[in-house]
Parts: sequence; structure tokens; C-alpha cells
Amino acid sequence: MTEHVEVAVVGAGFAGLGMAIALRRAGRSSFVILERAASVGGTWRDNTYPGVACDVPSHLYGFATHPNPGWSARYAAGAEIHRYLEDVAATEDLGDRLRLQTPLLSAQWDAAASRWTLDTGRGPLTADALVLACGRLTEPSIPDIPGLEKFDGPIFHSARWDHGADLAGRRIAVVGTGASAVQLMPRLAETTAQVTLFQRTPAWIVPRDERAYDDAERERFATHPEELAALRAALYVEGEARFASRSGDAAASAAARQVALDHLAAQVPDARLRAALTPQYSFGCKRVLLSDDFYPAVASPAVTLEPSALAAVDDDGALVAASGTRHRADALVLATGFVSQRQPYAELVTGEQGLTLAEHWSDGMTSFASTVVAGFPNLFVLDGPNASLGHNSSVLMLEEQAAYAVRALAQRAQAPGGVLRVDPQAEAAYTAEIDRAARTTPWLTGGCRNWYVDRGRLTLLWPGTVDAFRARLARADGTEFTTIPATAGGDERRSS
Repeated sequence: MTEHVEVAVVGAGFAGLGMAIALRRAGRSSFVILERAASVGGTWRDNTYPGVACDVPSHLYGFATHPNPGWSARYAAGAEIHRYLEDVAATEDLGDRLRLQTPLLSAQWDAAASRWTLDTGRGPLTADALVLACGRLTEPSIPDIPGLEKFDGPIFHSARWDHGADLAGRRIAVVGTGASAVQLMPRLAETTAQVTLFQRTPAWIVPRDERAYDDAERERFATHPEELAALRAALYVEGEARFASRSGDAAASAAARQVALDHLAAQVPDARLRAALTPQYSFGCKRVLLSDDFYPAVASPAVTLEPSALAAVDDDGALVAASGTRHRADALVLATGFVSQRQPYAELVTGEQGLTLAEHWSDGMTSFASTVVAGFPNLFVLDGPNASLGHNSSVLMLEEQAAYAVRALAQRAQAPGGVLRVDPQAEAAYTAEIDRAARTTPWLTGGCRNWYVDRGRLTLLWPGTVDAFRARLARADGTEFTTIPATAGGDERRSS
């Protein structure tokens, strides 16, 4: 017998749980959450490398409906965030809605029945609406390095950490200097014989100013929720203020750049090493990183900085840098990021024109409201096109998207056949808005390669503040949906 639900949510990380919370608050109970792994948590379940932590303040990196007075520090460790998400799922009593170890294998729009047919390998499932809450940092990006198979030692990605590999006292090579590398490399330097760090491009790094919350603070947050709410509000304002420096405001960018340069100068006394660690692109062009211990580790005898990319592994297993320098290592850690611009789930979803989401996004991801996509009725994508941030908490964006999806689902009852079809013109106009806002930002003009841009377009980041995103979604009044299928021909009429 085929199970049918009103809403099927794919993914049980922040996005999926946020969608479940929104559905619960709207009084909707007919939904399931499909999760390919054995527990909730998303990226915070998968990333278990040494030093893994959030770079957004803890009290802003959580759901507004589930404040946590017990965060141990200003920036929570990965395992603590994972436990928080497990606690949220338990508090929301999602056990009967969760389908763990149930991956989405395919999703097909059934035009005759006006619903989605899903294949999970666990029996047929249909849903009136489909929410893709799969995240953007889920599939590791493995670089194409000639001769990699010749390396005689453990090789693993930072997001698939091999805890069985004995790294103590060994020579370790780390490829990459992004957020994960900046966190894990100092921890490796404490326990291994030597770390060789392959740096293709240095990052702008500002102080983290980490500190633990003491028992008295946590107790005060628990007994005085108004203080916790005030702290969250203050952190939100601080985050919004950072947008100016990340997006190219001249004065704000110059001030933030100087903070980063002063931080580098204070922690790296050697002028040659300092020069190798100084970016030559605009502040904000790539993700700005936070660390108090990366530079001291690089400057220590425990670490050798190779200021070029890993280019090859030669016949006797040596690591060859783009500079031509050869290095020896006993293990290789690939901190090389994720397949973020071309989401793997897009290959699995087929819309009403017979095209996959990947085909629709063949020139880069597009949407309306960063959430709904033309040609894919009753589909919502969280944390997808232009929904990421470089200055504030991404959870804030997810909550706004989930709220928009719930409002749209309420409109579905008045839509012909209960089907919400995005007007292609609305998607095109929204995409044009994004392109105009992004045109002069450092993400496109700052002289770097970043994972925000795909085929010349800003496809990952929202080019504005959270306030602006909230206001933009509030202006979506339902006229983004048409009243007739695209296959019916003729001019598409807007619904009211």
C-alpha cells in the first residue's frame, strides 16, 4: 500500500528540522522527514574532524523557538550542535515523522495525480508537496590530483574523518586553507610529528575571540530568558552590521581588512611567512574566517606552509606542489570543500516538463524567493539558490524560507487542483534582481575564486542582509504562482 502525506521533507539537518517546526506551528501534522543517515544533524553529524566548531555565535546559531541557555562557549563545538539538533527533534516529538536511513532515490512529479512520487527504497511514498532540505555542504569535493592513487597512506576528506587512522606522531599533509582546514590544522599540529599545509589561496582571517560561558552565565540565561533574548538580538545586529564589509562598502571593507592584517602581523612575526599568508584579493571575496590559533600554528616549527596547491603524487608517493617542491607525508587530509554549486540532489528530482532540477539549473541555480522553482510544482528548496550568507547566521534564512513555504502551502488550497506552479517570468525577474544586486560586489569583482559563484553568476549567496531577505519574502503575495500548467499552452495567468 502506498503511503501518502501532505508534505515530504528531505533532510534532517537544520533546514529539515526548521521546516518541521514551521509545519507543526501551522497545525500541519501530515508530513515525514526522510533522512539518509542514522540520526538527525546534517553537517554537524557528518563533520567530526578535530576542532570542528561553528563560526557563528552559539546563541544566534539556533532556532528562535528553541533557545539554548546551556551553550558551553561563544562558538559551539560540532558535537554540541549535533546534540542540540537531537534535542530539538526530541522536544518537537518528531520520532514518528522521521524516516532514518531512508535516502531519496528519486522524486517524480505525477501530473495526472498532481503529487510527487518518491522512491526511497522502502516502499512507495507520495506527497502533495516536496521540501528539499538537503543542505549545500553535504557532498565532499575531491580534487582531481594526478597520481593520487599512488599515495601509500590513509587519504580522507575532512568531512569523512577516519577516526581509525593513527595520526599521532606521523607526518600529515593537509590540502586546503578554508574553514575546515583552519580549524583542524592547529589540532593536528599539537599531536603529529609534522604538518605540511598546501595553500592554493590564503584566506582573510579575523580574531575569533573565543571564550567559554561559566556556570553562573548559563544559569542566568536559563532563569532570565529575557537576558538570553537580548543577547540574541544584539548578536543579530552585530551580524547584520558585518554585511557592509563583506559586500564591498569601501570604508567598512578597509576597516575589516586592517583588522585582519593587524591580526596576522601580531601572530606571525616572520615577514616572508606573513607575505605568503596575505591575500591578494578583496576582503569578502572569499569566506572570511575566524581563528585565534591558526596563525600561531602555521608560524610554529610543527607546520610547513607550502604556498601552492597540491598538483600531483609522483611514482614513489611523494606529494608534488604546483611550485615543484616535493613533500613526504604518512597521511593526507583533503580539506577541499564541498560540491556546493551543483547540488547532487538536483539529479534526482524530475519536474512536470520531464526535466530534472539539474537540467533546469544547467546555467546555474535559479528560483523565486530563493525557495520555489518554475517547472517544479509544489516544490520548495531550503538553503538552495541565493539563500546562503557570509555575514550572519544561516539559520535565520532557513526560518524565513520555512515560513514562506508554510504560507504558500496555505495558498495551495485556493490554487487550481491544489497545485502551486511558479511563473517562469517571476523566477526570471527574481534572478535579475539578484544579478543586479551582485554585479559590483567583491564576490564577482574581488579577484578571487569562490564557491558562491557558478558560471559567472552569484548563485549561492543572498546579496543582502537578513532584514532585506525577510522583507523580500514578505512582499511575495502569491502572484508568483500561475493558474494553469505550463504544458497547457497559451499565456499563463497569475493567481491572486
